[in-house]
Amino acid sequence: MPRRLHALVAVLSWAFCWLALPAAAELTPEALQRAASAGVVCSVCHGSEGRATNHGYFPRIAGKPEGYLYEQLLNFRDGRRHYAAMTRMLQVLSDDYLREIAAYFAAQELPYPEPQTRGAPADVLAAGERLVRLGDPARRVPACVSCHGAAMTGVEPFVPGLVGLPRDYLNAQLGAWQTGQRHARAPDCMAAVAARLTPTDVAAVSTWLSSQPVPTGARAAPGFVAPLPAPCGSVR
Repeated sequence: MPRRLHALVAVLSWAFCWLALPAAAELTPEALQRAASAGVVCSVCHGSEGRATNHGYFPRIAGKPEGYLYEQLLNFRDGRRHYAAMTRMLQVLSDDYLREIAAYFAAQELPYPEPQTRGAPADVLAAGERLVRLGDPARRVPACVSCHGAAMTGVEPFVPGLVGLPRDYLNAQLGAWQTGQRHARAPDCMAAVAARLTPTDVAAVSTWLSSQPVPTGARAAPGFVAPLPAPCGSVR
């Protein structure tokens, strides 16, 4: 991230911390909406109302399942995920306030941009789609759709969608699980899956996902229709 943006995030983080000092009970939904709409902090990286774009590194948070957003805010605050700007913003915030932030962004219904990746090699796309839809049973790699939903738009309340995300972000998160920079509650099912993926696998999956259009009005599925392929601590 450019040095100037680091400085801007730091300044805005202090402003956000001052806003967070009152007790959670004093923070009305109207106040939260004003803060989010004004882009006090979140919009600096995640775009207006959390919509992001299809060009940057930062992920879209608008419309993600509320439970997932809340869990990730906890993970950043409590050290299971590592990104200094996020930790600095969240370290003084209560659980209740994090729930309010998650609820606000989960409720945003905004259009997605066009797919980021275009013109990728056919063999890379085919390999990525195969892993997403079928997995690789020989290596105990489950299909991505078995957890993230048939349309890859997520499953309520704890599983995020993966379509509509930047390729670099997808690559970085899979790499973070592989290197231990990202964790979830035990059993950490994504860490186990990521450990079985090769660099070629990661590139293929991120390329295919970032090539897919997101249907208009796409939302997370209301719940699982089949058991998960493995126990997962972040899905409660």
